Amino acid sequence: MASTSQAPDFPKPLLLPLSASDLSKINVYLSPLTPQEILQWGLEYLPNLYQTTAFGLTGLVAIDMLSKLTSSPPPLIFLDTLYHFQETYELVEEVKKKYGVPVHVFKPAGCETTQDFEEKYGERHWEVDEANYDFVVKVEPARRAYEEFNVQSVITGRRASQGGARASLQPLEIDSTGLLKLNPLFAWNFALVEWYIKENHVPRNKLLDQGYRSVGDWHSTSKVEEGQDERAGRWAGKEKTECGLHEDYFKMKAQAKTEALADSTSKDRGELVSAVA
Repeated sequence: MASTSQAPDFPKPLLLPLSASDLSKINVYLSPLTPQEILQWGLEYLPNLYQTTAFGLTGLVAIDMLSKLTSSPPPLIFLDTLYHFQETYELVEEVKKKYGVPVHVFKPAGCETTQDFEEKYGERHWEVDEANYDFVVKVEPARRAYEEFNVQSVITGRRASQGGARASLQPLEIDSTGLLKLNPLFAWNFALVEWYIKENHVPRNKLLDQGYRSVGDWHSTSKVEEGQDERAGRWAGKEKTECGLHEDYFKMKAQAKTEALADSTSKDRGELVSAVA
């Protein structure tokens, strides 16, 4: 249902930083709009707009909708953790072929392959230091992408129905760095997303036909049982619901620096003990 309220009078594009009051006015206006209308508003008002995506269902819906709204949709930013399923990489190529939208790939700093990553951080780093793993494979590459392209706004695939930290999601957010995040499908549930994918013949991950509903890294993704929450297969058995990308950047950066310093100190002590011995 489209909003009957008048759009807030703001310059195109928005001037940043955006005040809490202006953000509230915008969300009041956007909340009753359809995803397409929210995206259209974003195209008109959001400065230096990109779409971050892991090619999940909601992100794919946004990509398809944007292809019908504009001939030059926002470029895509794909964070290649180096641990995605092969089916995900195949989907990336399928999307590039179908929509012709630029896809900028960012990997962990200094790593091109899984071997590079494991030589730098060790094997199964997600088990040794999960928070640091999230920072080096998702958070740091994202910030690098945003700085390289001067990104000021991004489109995300998050929805309130996914629960956890997303339960109170609004159409537009501002994160700790000042980045604007547009969540066009914030009010849709999984059934609506799945309906749109099928009705519009949108490419989808082949793993979804094998019992998966939310797909991330192969080591932290499992199949979902009938009746379970759609993200129950992500980090199964843990309280964790996010990969760090939508958490406080400065807090995660400080934590990563502290842990790196502690690891370096521990290594130096070990080498000193060995030398003395």
